[in-house]
Amino acid sequence: MSGGPADGKQAEREAAKDAGGERVAKVIARSGICSRRDAERLIGDGRVAVNGRTLTTPAMLVAPSDRIEVDGALVASRERTRLWLFNKPKGLVTTNRDPEGRQTVFSALPADLPRVLSVGRLDINTEGLLLLTNDGGLARVLELPATGWLRRYRVRAHGNVDQRALDALGHGISIDGMIYGAVEAAVDRVQGTNIWLTIGLREGKNREVKRVLEHLGLSVNRLIRVSYGPFQLGDLEAGEVREVRGRVLRDQLGEKLAKAAGADFDAPIRLPVTADENSRPKQRAARGGKVGGPQAPQEDRPKKLVRKRATGEKAVAAEAQRGRRVKPDSAPKRRSPHADRRRSP
Repeated sequence: MSGGPADGKQAEREAAKDAGGERVAKVIARSGICSRRDAERLIGDGRVAVNGRTLTTPAMLVAPSDRIEVDGALVASRERTRLWLFNKPKGLVTTNRDPEGRQTVFSALPADLPRVLSVGRLDINTEGLLLLTNDGGLARVLELPATGWLRRYRVRAHGNVDQRALDALGHGISIDGMIYGAVEAAVDRVQGTNIWLTIGLREGKNREVKRVLEHLGLSVNRLIRVSYGPFQLGDLEAGEVREVRGRVLRDQLGEKLAKAAGADFDAPIRLPVTADENSRPKQRAARGGKVGGPQAPQEDRPKKLVRKRATGEKAVAAEAQRGRRVKPDSAPKRRSPHADRRRSP
């Protein structure tokens, strides 16, 4: 007896699995478009197609050779898992679009940064360390309370509290029916009518620090996240972004978390396409990549570039006649008066 359509789909899934296939939502999330949960919603809304066929269920395995499209746009091939540290200034919303028109974290990021997701969120008035990644699977794993990474905050609050009340938070607390896990808290110093605290927690529920301290009679007026797991805010300035080296990221995740996230440290790095083609060598250099590449024949280059090169060759010849050694194809560089004051990235 011949098999029906269900048997055909099962055969396709088995073939994809044998070819090293993964769930389509996981592949979309790893591409950095959205989280795995959001990818499943996109599939449910009929906005995802594989090899030209619109999906109706996220329970589908795809092979590396499959063509995946979201809203008609091709999902890029797998990219190396990367992580950035961002010092979020106060006043930015951690969302892609804000219905109230407020500035978002993603609109404040450098233009040469690839598409990234935030690991969790920070409230609009919260400052400090926000992790960014191009891998949706990594973002999801690092957000989970089960991962156990401690989030540490520096808090300035109006009011008074003794250390004994703060120590009691180590057993967890229930506020208006919401149960919060163990909280580490210590008084750093008193400044007038304000008190500075260091708070550590592992769950990161919405407005958790503010709600817990309000329960103790404190009114938070400044909140700065200074660390997330092994990653520290350090000397990162407000609005600055710094990438974590691949080897450091792999070591800090460890084999277990890297496997749970489906992290890939061997895939290539995709450079973002920018309108200014002259910026691409700088982007490669900033990422430690190879600068330059095959050049077009001289007759195919823009006339301005050809004239500039010809001028350079004349300059080399003139210097040679004066008995000076000049490296060919080199142009004198003007040193900026501010060069010595620039910080290295």
